[in-house]
Amino acid sequence: MVIPLMPSPAPSPHTLPTAITTGTLDTPFLSIDLQQIRRNYEAIRTAFAGSWVYYAVKANPTTDILAVLAAAGCRFDVASIGEVRAALAAHAEPRHLAYTTTIKKVDAIRAAYDLGVSMFTADSADEIDKISSVAPGSSVFVRIAVDNRGAEAPFGHKFGCEQDMAADLLRRAARVGLIPAGISCHVGSQQLNVGAWEQPIAAAARIFRQLGRTLPLPMLNLGGGLPARYTRPVPAVSRYADAISQSLDKHFGGSWPQLLLEPGRAIAASAGVVDCEVVQVTRRYGHRWVYLDIGRFGGLAETEGEAIRYPMHAPNVGGPLGPVIVAGPTADGDDVLYQRYRPELPLALRAGDKIRIGCTGAYTASYASVNFNGIDPLAVRVVDSDPVERSAS
Repeated sequence: MVIPLMPSPAPSPHTLPTAITTGTLDTPFLSIDLQQIRRNYEAIRTAFAGSWVYYAVKANPTTDILAVLAAAGCRFDVASIGEVRAALAAHAEPRHLAYTTTIKKVDAIRAAYDLGVSMFTADSADEIDKISSVAPGSSVFVRIAVDNRGAEAPFGHKFGCEQDMAADLLRRAARVGLIPAGISCHVGSQQLNVGAWEQPIAAAARIFRQLGRTLPLPMLNLGGGLPARYTRPVPAVSRYADAISQSLDKHFGGSWPQLLLEPGRAIAASAGVVDCEVVQVTRRYGHRWVYLDIGRFGGLAETEGEAIRYPMHAPNVGGPLGPVIVAGPTADGDDVLYQRYRPELPLALRAGDKIRIGCTGAYTASYASVNFNGIDPLAVRVVDSDPVERSAS
């Protein structure tokens, strides 16, 4: 995807990424196409008709992205009081925010509640008690642990209670004055298995039946996981919707709960392109190394383990291609992006040549360090072919 660029200044290093539109801008920088944001959201909303779509703000909290999504009717999955405030500043309604991380300080819960947020998630008795103490009457999901196989970025065992505990936690929520909303789960980020939701849907249905009429649960939050296309094809969003519908029919019959989805990567990733510059090209131990002015600490943190493989090309350099090891500019030995996966870049590549890195709209600006090695955080600018709907920066 080629995005026309608008000159912009560097952002403040201590704020959330905010789109900038005037002045000059040196590499590296991230460009966001707001029209692509809209298209990605609409594709998910259409495929999962009747579901509530909550954009995972952590994927990219740039002000313009949040404003465009809020205007389109999207809701928001927030994971900190800072994300709550960012979504509200973009004119989201407090009732359309879900504070879904299961690790929250009491003060953060209280602050979100005071701002009108009334939907939370927990996976422990301690978390339920914290919510009830400062956000009485709120709705609460219980997050269950599920199999993350098939995900390029699995979550391990950090989140989610054992499924046998979920019913007890929901009963506890009701006893302490909260409204049990249902079950939530997350099958891992960049999930390539369209059937990955079968197991958590089956588990949720068992919990719903276990609680029965004594504690009816109205909602099921299927979390995120919908993928973006990097260097390999991924299943179409319609295939995920079909597989999930079949699982819901199988386990819930004709009476589905209200579904919630929390896509982040699937909305933001393909809308972004990073422009950067080659700092050095050299050979080490028989291999060609290309050093860029962006690295793992500058926004490409998801290259750790080489799970996320960004497409790269040199738009102004022709000739034959060859494999390269790619590294960042910092004085840190871990700042190497790819050694096993070796992108093909021109053999004629030299210092000063420009590189474009595609599908970088998600988990780049939000992962960039504030000032490691004295390097500014990744600058962000937006383009929009529909300026009537574009929010002010």
